[in-house]
Amino acid sequence: MNEWTVGATGVHNGRVALVTGAARGIGLAIAAWLVTEGWQVVLTDVDRQRGAAVADVLGENASFIAMDVSSEPQVVDGVAEVLGMFGRLDALVCNAAVADPHNTVLESLDLSHWNRVLAVNLSGPMLLAKHCAPYLRAHGGSIVNLSSTRARQSEPDSEAYAASKGGLLALTHALAMSLGPEVRVNAVSPGWIDARDPSVRRAEPLSDADHAQHPAGRVGTVEDVAAAVAWLLSKNAGFVTGQEFVVDGGMSKKMIYVD
Repeated sequence: MNEWTVGATGVHNGRVALVTGAARGIGLAIAAWLVTEGWQVVLTDVDRQRGAAVADVLGENASFIAMDVSSEPQVVDGVAEVLGMFGRLDALVCNAAVADPHNTVLESLDLSHWNRVLAVNLSGPMLLAKHCAPYLRAHGGSIVNLSSTRARQSEPDSEAYAASKGGLLALTHALAMSLGPEVRVNAVSPGWIDARDPSVRRAEPLSDADHAQHPAGRVGTVEDVAAAVAWLLSKNAGFVTGQEFVVDGGMSKKMIYVD
């Protein structure tokens, strides 16, 4: 088993999922998890070389197409490519993001950076939902958006990222109302997830203090998020739509004061 995989099976359940930002980290873990459950998974990313490589490792149930989700022509072409390959679409996972929450002090925040973060993190999921909606409706499909606990709590100098993720939560419940009952739409908000490559995690392990501060006793893994997403896409979550699921080891419920 390659270090990128959760364990590909080659069994196909007939359902097709599109996962954005899937060349690494949480997106890759979601794609790998869905492959183990028998989904045909199309990974997208702006990193063509790595995206193609990890899709190849995941096996015959994984494919890769390059896509910048902030570009409507690329989204249109990508969705058409998925339909051309498989003739259907059952799930959309919007994970692609400008992921670094920190920018610079507000007075120096460049408008072009602000616009780029919102274009990828917020406009991208809207564009994907817009162009995937007819095909998701046809098969009673589902959308999961990857937001963040930073939608509700912040550190300094993270205005663009926080705004984009807060907007994504609002977009999630708006889409749930617009696309229901045929399509369910939910969001997963990760907290601290160690999304580094396995080799880096082994070489530079997190400290005991990093883990101990979490009520769950540890920092999160990409598989923690993938499991939540897979459940939301499943029939077991058929009565769940318009919701946010926080995967943060309890940190957002912890009262923290400096003694």
